[in-house]
Amino acid sequence: MIRSTALVLAALLAAGAAHAQALDGRLKKIAQTKTIAIAYRADAMPFSFSENNQVDGFSIDLCKRVANSIERALNIKGLQIKWVPVTTQSRFEAVMKGGADMECGSSTITLARMKQVDFSSIIFVETTGLLVKADSGVRSFDNLSGRKIAVVAGTTNESAIQAQLKRRLLSATVVPFKSRDEAFAALQEGKADAFASDRLLLVGSVARAKDPKDLVLLPDELSFEPYGIVLPRGDAAFRLAVNTGLAQLYSSGQVLEVFRRWFEAFGQIPPIIQAAYILGSIPD
Repeated sequence: MIRSTALVLAALLAAGAAHAQALDGRLKKIAQTKTIAIAYRADAMPFSFSENNQVDGFSIDLCKRVANSIERALNIKGLQIKWVPVTTQSRFEAVMKGGADMECGSSTITLARMKQVDFSSIIFVETTGLLVKADSGVRSFDNLSGRKIAVVAGTTNESAIQAQLKRRLLSATVVPFKSRDEAFAALQEGKADAFASDRLLLVGSVARAKDPKDLVLLPDELSFEPYGIVLPRGDAAFRLAVNTGLAQLYSSGQVLEVFRRWFEAFGQIPPIIQAAYILGSIPD
């Protein structure tokens, strides 16, 4: 009797274990196709960009390592990455509708966006800054009263600028553009007096300008922008797999190597980003 009971219990435990290991959602698709689809933006230097037909950037480096972690977890040899180009406007829809398994760029985690997609642990922390022409006479956000501020439509930067104008009782015209290239061109052509975006994205724009000395990045920090990898909403197993990969990067210190590769010229890693990586080092 005892032996029979033990056998039944063992069978139940084995069935439970098999069920627990069964794949579903994006992980099942990735395992079956041996391919993971990663969305990227070509205009989000230094986080995500395309140059000489190669996808590169800080966020891209992190996601490549996360893909390696998923490959090991699923015991897949030769997991392929399918790169999916997206824009500021299409990035979330690509993940929602299954065109991409995740988006790796400079997407800010917000409660409103969580109604449509999910996010990984924090991978970076940014703030909204302002780029102006050196000869404009503008040296702070408060100098922009009565002027035009270019933003990319639908971004958290647009919301941050509107909130700051309201808080400071300033009157300025916020001009939305479809893309970063259009907003940056408006500043260079004199159609806008400032371009508001994430500070390091502005640095990336300056690097591509005809004459970087003609442009000035103002000291203002106008928002809190925690970045995350965009994930499909409701797929807990896939989110766990991605966060497991990030936790391995954070706890091993490999994330600091990636950080130094892209941001060493800007000095030491800021304390707030160090804290994000410590908090993301979730133990097994």
